[in-house]
Amino acid sequence: MIRFIYNPKSGKIGKNKRLAPLLREFVAASQGTAELLATERPGHATELAAEAAERGYDRVVAVGGDGTLNETAQALLHTSTALGLIPCGSGNGLARHLHLPLGAEAALRLAVSDGAAVRVIDTGAANGKPFFNVMGLGLEAEVAWRFNQLKSRGLATYVRSAWSAFRARTPEVCTITGGYHRETLNIFLLCVANSDQWGNEARIAPGAQVDDGKLDLVAAAPRGLLGAAAFATRLFTGSVLRAPGVRHWRGTQFQIERARPGLIHTDGETHALGATIEITVVPASLRVLVPATEARGAAQVRGFALQL
Repeated sequence: MIRFIYNPKSGKIGKNKRLAPLLREFVAASQGTAELLATERPGHATELAAEAAERGYDRVVAVGGDGTLNETAQALLHTSTALGLIPCGSGNGLARHLHLPLGAEAALRLAVSDGAAVRVIDTGAANGKPFFNVMGLGLEAEVAWRFNQLKSRGLATYVRSAWSAFRARTPEVCTITGGYHRETLNIFLLCVANSDQWGNEARIAPGAQVDDGKLDLVAAAPRGLLGAAAFATRLFTGSVLRAPGVRHWRGTQFQIERARPGLIHTDGETHALGATIEITVVPASLRVLVPATEARGAAQVRGFALQL
C-alpha cells in the first residue's frame, strides 16, 4: 500500500497544474493500493505518515518541498516504511543529492515503480529536532525565516531573501565542540549537513554523504560584499571549503554554544532554541526510495505499475 501526502502550499505546486490530476488519476487506477491525502496544517504530514507506518504501508510519498519532506520523514524513522519524494520545493536539496527525478511525472514513476530501490540513510537531530538534509543558524536561519514569510517561492526569491538578511545580519560568537576539537569563532553562518548541498546545487558541504555515519559542520567567518559574492560563487563550483575564513568538521556529534537563545532551521523550517545546541547523527535510520543506480547495492523492492 502506498500513501501520497500532498502539501498544496509547497513551493512550486501551485505552478504545476498537471500534478494534482496526475496523482488522482494514478490513485483512481490503483485498485485500492494507493491513496492521496492533502495536508491541512503544520505537523499534519507527520500525523498522516505515522498512521501509514503503523498500518504497515510499504511506501509513503511526500509531495512538496523540504518542509513536507521533514514532517513526513519524522514519522518514518526506524520503520520499515520507505519514504518516496516528489520534490516540489524551491531547493530540493536531498532529492538532488540522491539524484532523484525533479520532474513530476518522472518522480511519480520512480515513487511507484518496481524498479525503485531503497537506500538506507542517516539523519540528524538538533536538540531532538530531526533534520534530513541540513540544519543551520546565523544567516542561514535568518534567510529561512524571511523566505517562509513570503508567498512567492523560487531561487530568485531566495536570493533576494538572502541579500536582505545579509545586509541586516550581525555576526555572532559561537563555541563549537566536535570530538576532541573545540574552537570559538565569530561566524555569520553555520550549517550542519547530512547531504552535500542546501539545494539548487549550492554545495555547502562538498563530499558529504547521507550514509557515511557522519555529519559535516561548515562555519563561515563574517565577510564584506565582495567576500560574500566570492563565497556564493564557490558554492556552485564545489570549492566552498577552500574559501577564506571557512572551517569544516566531519563527525558524529557537535555542540554549539552561543551567547543567547535564537533561531535555527531544520530543512528550512525555523525554530527558537536555547543558547546550547546538541547535534547528533542517527545512523541508518531512514529508508528512502531511489533509482537503482543510487541504491549502493540495496535490493530492488516491490512496487506498483504506473502507466502515463
